Amino acid sequence: MTVESTAARKPRRSAGTKSTAGKRTTATTPGTEPELVQLLTPEGERVKNAEYDKYVAGVTPEELRGLYRDMVLTRRFDAEATSLQRQGELGLWASLLGQEAAQIGSGRALRDDDYVFPTYREHGVAWCRGVDPTNLLGMFRGVNNGGWDPNGNNFHLYTIVIGSQTLHATGYAMGVAKDGADSAVIAYFGDGASSQGDVAESFTFSAVYNAPVVFFCQNNQWAISEPTEKQTRVPLYQRAQGYGFPGVRVDGNDVLACLAVTKWALERARSGEGPTLVEAFTYRMGAHTTSDDPTRYRGDEERLAWEAKDPILRLRRFLEASNHTDERFFEELETESEALGRRVREAVRAMPDPDHFAIFENVYADGHALVDEERAQFAAYQASFADEEGGN
Repeated sequence: MTVESTAARKPRRSAGTKSTAGKRTTATTPGTEPELVQLLTPEGERVKNAEYDKYVAGVTPEELRGLYRDMVLTRRFDAEATSLQRQGELGLWASLLGQEAAQIGSGRALRDDDYVFPTYREHGVAWCRGVDPTNLLGMFRGVNNGGWDPNGNNFHLYTIVIGSQTLHATGYAMGVAKDGADSAVIAYFGDGASSQGDVAESFTFSAVYNAPVVFFCQNNQWAISEPTEKQTRVPLYQRAQGYGFPGVRVDGNDVLACLAVTKWALERARSGEGPTLVEAFTYRMGAHTTSDDPTRYRGDEERLAWEAKDPILRLRRFLEASNHTDERFFEELETESEALGRRVREAVRAMPDPDHFAIFENVYADGHALVDEERAQFAAYQASFADEEGGN
């Protein structure tokens, strides 16, 4: 299967970010567009930027190929996970399709001693932190509560409660500052989560305590079926102004720009300048999760316009135009991606069933009469199946 892009290989005309359906309105002042940091155009052309060029000036052709490889393999893993869910092997899956550049660019900007607080869609960031992709699937299969040691990779377990991880990140960053460490913290969340009270509270505390935290919002423009315009009157990055720290909007389909802006924000955090809000303006090309049907609330025209700005195809065009690679690289990567898909598929199907009674553990620090009663009721329920089989 082709994993490099959901768009055709041939170049397409760059499309705008607005739907032509006439139902969505801009959140900015009429006649203006929000500032957007971009270093690679959708056609793969390099754009100079006086402020952020220095953060990617040292990126070598080998590192560029590495970013491309990261995005391709992350997309391949994501596609396999979606297929596994459709085959009944996973209970649910939240795809990152279209958001690879935002995650890989920001993920590769981190140092080993930085700490990450993700949501449930940061599969690309997990890849950058060295978390085995198969470990991400245990929770969605229902065999564990995460599958990896957060302290082993400085990558917290996935957070399902929308927006709550921003509070965890803020508290952790405040602790980092009190310890005198020069590491930074990054919290990932989406445009929908930006409307949660937890996010507002984390902005307040991080600003007041000058916490070394980067708030990385992946604005994929749809909080399930609600467009961003239903949640805010201004671009999301401008919200930071009200809390007293800077915000910046970056082209979330431009891996180089995401790398540069995140490096800048992390540098601010480490030098004691406090929090930053990064809004990666991107697009969710698939469903919110595998239980969602995006065709019910958005049209194909909008999706096709964003496929023309595919993050993987964009970097490939730049690599080819710059003579930084050859066809052999792409062929070998395709072989590697297929091998990854097979490994993930085999690993998921080999996962053992969980202990049915594990759900009653770690509910309270000490024993509890109600939990004991529920455990006994569940045991009787399980035993009834054995009795039925014996009766037959």
